[in-house]
Amino acid sequence: MESSEFPSLPQPLPPDNGKGRGVRAGLAIPAQPLALTANRKLDERRQRALTRYYLAAGVGGLAVGVHTTQFAIRNPKVGLFEPVLSLAKEEMDNAGREIFRIGGVCGETNQAIAEATLLRTLGYDAGLLSLAALRTADDETLLTHCRAVGEVIPLIGFYLQPAVGGRVLPYAFWRRFFEIESVVAVKIAPFNRYQTLDVIRALVETGRQDIALYTGNDDAIVADLVTTYFGRRIVGGLLGHWACWTKSAVELLQTCQVVTDTVLAELLATGVAVTDMNAAIFDAAHGFRGCIAGIHYVLQQQGLLEGIWCLDENEGLSPGQREEIDRVRAAYPHLAQPDDNYIAEHLDAWLR
Repeated sequence: MESSEFPSLPQPLPPDNGKGRGVRAGLAIPAQPLALTANRKLDERRQRALTRYYLAAGVGGLAVGVHTTQFAIRNPKVGLFEPVLSLAKEEMDNAGREIFRIGGVCGETNQAIAEATLLRTLGYDAGLLSLAALRTADDETLLTHCRAVGEVIPLIGFYLQPAVGGRVLPYAFWRRFFEIESVVAVKIAPFNRYQTLDVIRALVETGRQDIALYTGNDDAIVADLVTTYFGRRIVGGLLGHWACWTKSAVELLQTCQVVTDTVLAELLATGVAVTDMNAAIFDAAHGFRGCIAGIHYVLQQQGLLEGIWCLDENEGLSPGQREEIDRVRAAYPHLAQPDDNYIAEHLDAWLR
């Protein structure tokens, strides 16, 4: 198997179009939020503006229809799953460069296959596979599910923390998951050092070099990116946290990828600041209840979103969360102001 190609996949999957090399090299990939009007309808103008912002900020990929986009877009009464994916596709088509396109895939097997089929039809490169709907399934059932979806579209594994709907996935599961040929990457997001090591060790022990490690651990972004684990590096990030202050995130990833001992101490200090900012945005103090609203609040302050509305009218900022986000914005101007200024300079064009 050549390292510059996706592994052979069951037909009728298309061959690698060259993008596999990019995702293995390491990309900054934000998880896209959902722009809504005050009456909780899709704000197409601002949804497009978000995508234009991410592309202009230099991201290498975009994840759409994932947790940050709100799983409720799949509800038939909401009906926004395909429209949001299509809007992002249109903007990525106009980017003038290759963007690694990731769509969320969730639900039990029939739903997951249908979602993967839609992603492939729209030209997405991989599906970020959530297993939250199979909370009580045993490993064999989970792996059968993953293989079935992987016959439709290349897979990105997803270790989602239980606090936001995930489940514990042991080393033994990951060891067998990485034997599925269509797996191209894994997002590690259990917010737990022990479970993070389970995933990386399982991959290393398969000997596969064609699967990329991505951090989703919003509480340890920089540490993940500058640490060597069992001889492997986490090459990029697929993060809800990178849905805001994105230009700084792109630059931070580039620095982490060329890290040397001389800058390591400074980077680790930056990592503490990023974790502090994430604790405020993601509402760690209240069990992450306000994580999506926190992202929306930052984007509203920057003018990209009109409000912080979520599809669930009961979902919003937790008590004191607004003040915490204001605090970290003021405490770390070197991480916040570059994006604030960049957005202010280009917002009118993105909202055209």
